[in-house]
Amino acid sequence: MPANLPPEAQARLAKYSEAKTVEEKIRALEEFISAVPKHKGVENLLLWAKRRLAELREELEEQKRKRKGGGGPRIFVEKEGAAQVAVIGPPNTGKSLLVQRLTGARTRVADYPFSTTLPVPGMLPYKDIYFQLVDSPPLSREAPQFIPRIAGLARNADAVIVVVSLDSDPVEQYEFVRDILSEHGVFIEKPRGTVRIEKGGEHGVQVLGSGRILDGTIKDVERLLSRYRIYRARVYVEGEVSLDDIEMAILRSSVYRPTIVLANKADVPGAAERYRRLYNYLLERKSKSVWLIPVSARTGLNLDKIGELLFKRLNIIRVYTKKPNSEPSKIPVVLPKGSTIRDLAEHIHSDMLEYFEYAKVWGPSAKYPGERVGLDHVLEDGDIVEIHSKR
Repeated sequence: MPANLPPEAQARLAKYSEAKTVEEKIRALEEFISAVPKHKGVENLLLWAKRRLAELREELEEQKRKRKGGGGPRIFVEKEGAAQVAVIGPPNTGKSLLVQRLTGARTRVADYPFSTTLPVPGMLPYKDIYFQLVDSPPLSREAPQFIPRIAGLARNADAVIVVVSLDSDPVEQYEFVRDILSEHGVFIEKPRGTVRIEKGGEHGVQVLGSGRILDGTIKDVERLLSRYRIYRARVYVEGEVSLDDIEMAILRSSVYRPTIVLANKADVPGAAERYRRLYNYLLERKSKSVWLIPVSARTGLNLDKIGELLFKRLNIIRVYTKKPNSEPSKIPVVLPKGSTIRDLAEHIHSDMLEYFEYAKVWGPSAKYPGERVGLDHVLEDGDIVEIHSKR
């Protein structure tokens, strides 16, 4: 790690941390890679630098395409519906056929690798909402140009579906997808702790949040940040983290995305045994943050359960609004579970909160139909809300 770096390499890594534009970051990383000594102590850091450089070059190309008027293939997909879900998997796992069967999207289905080279969105209906599923190019070391794009799709999405195939080793496929995404700062297994760094402020280095640092003190954090010429920052720690976790947060932002694993081709011979192997693997790792279900795109097994699973996995609720003396809206407002009347009012319009007087609620959270409540009332899925304002 950087503690093993000569001053010249540390200075160039600090230059990357300070860079504002994509071009500046690319130059800083190129200079760092050329200056870093090649020894075992910096292998992981060098690997990160090379992967981050590839991501930045891809980002720069995307910016150039946009400046030319949007010419060329579109890599990222605008969000639609209640949530965007990136569908990711190795070649020939059947994910394109799954997305096609679930959404009707015109994905390209073939029995050879890399038939999908661009993201393809489709809408999965669930009750009265829609989830946007985005089929991605196959994740493979044989096509490294796709990897930053796929990681970018996962980072931008609200959740991830990982598709593995039960006609071969599903554990190996799952580990491959998990490790590739984590190398690019996207975690599908909930980490024991997270770090977020906001540079600037007036009080030097502050360590905030409810978490704790396992192997260091605030002074150690100050020394670590000073290596990157960061002398004022807020470091938000949740859960349990190490100084290495804090160091990686300086170099790249990491995100956790709730994940469902679809074990496809459950209809092939030997699928049940391979599924049990993956189930036991996740059980042994105590990966309760990853949900698993066997499916078959060919026979339709369990495809009718995907919408409900996504709804529960995303931890969201549907709230229907209504005006006085009128019927409730047919299209609900989608909010995080635990949201209040205040959150609903803010979501609808800022004026709604400013002139709020009271609300009436019908549904699971109401003690009786039409209960009159205030801003702190906690909503539940299926509630109908009528907001009254002072004007």
